[in-house]
Amino acid sequence: MPAADYRTPLAAALAAQAANLRLREETGADADFVVALYTDTRWEELRQAQWPEAAVREFLAQQSRLQSDHYRLHYPGAELLLIERAEAGTVTPIGRIYLRAGNEEVRLMDIALLASECGRGIGTALVVALQQEVARRGQRLTLHVEPNNPAQRLYARLGFARIENRGVYDFLGWPAAAALS
Repeated sequence: MPAADYRTPLAAALAAQAANLRLREETGADADFVVALYTDTRWEELRQAQWPEAAVREFLAQQSRLQSDHYRLHYPGAELLLIERAEAGTVTPIGRIYLRAGNEEVRLMDIALLASECGRGIGTALVVALQQEVARRGQRLTLHVEPNNPAQRLYARLGFARIENRGVYDFLGWPAAAALS
């Protein structure tokens, strides 16, 4: 089942959060934003390394490019969507959600928001909408998340269960009963 089939319920969930939120497909022209988003989500973690700022920025840009290459190689046919906010005639990307749908499983490959957008319910609304659509279709939802990622609390609250620890990531599944089988 193509991931594009999930765009409509995700877009509706965003619109319910705020009328000026929308989704669109990521393009090559978005590479700078993708690097900026990755940098924003990892900055505090790397700041502790006490490297010069330029070195941190270059390292994070390199890691972002490697992550993008990995997603494109290992998740062919995935839906790579940017989350945008439209205000005063300007449209600004504020995050992303990447997913790949199979027959029995939908993999939430990545969901990330700029730090300035966190805590507004956007991520929760998207995950809940994805859960509802997955349930409607009789599928399960899986994802990888670092054990110390604050999103672990959200996933636990939404009923995800750990399938296994895969080194630096926990592999989670929903519904929990399907995750344990």
